[in-house]
Amino acid sequence: MGLSPIHIIILLLVVVLLFGAGRVSTLMGDVAKGIKSFKKGMAEEDAPEPARRIASEQPLDARPIPAPPPAEAAAPAPPVATPDPDRRA
Repeated sequence: MGLSPIHIIILLLVVVLLFGAGRVSTLMGDVAKGIKSFKKGMAEEDAPEPARRIASEQPLDARPIPAPPPAEAAAPAPPVATPDPDRRA
């Protein structure tokens, strides 16, 4: 038992009654925009643009690695008092 054309028509009428014709029209327009955007993105992915290089740009391997900043001498941590297990309060 599938959906017959009369079932689909009744379902569409219920949707239009619940949401209103304007809201359904707006929703369908948004769906169409999403599909067009998806297709455009897929077409752009198939034909990538050639990479442009700036004349002064160096490849990543040729760039010097900056030296890390000098570390300051850290003060020693104060001693932490540990409880003596043999001592009773």
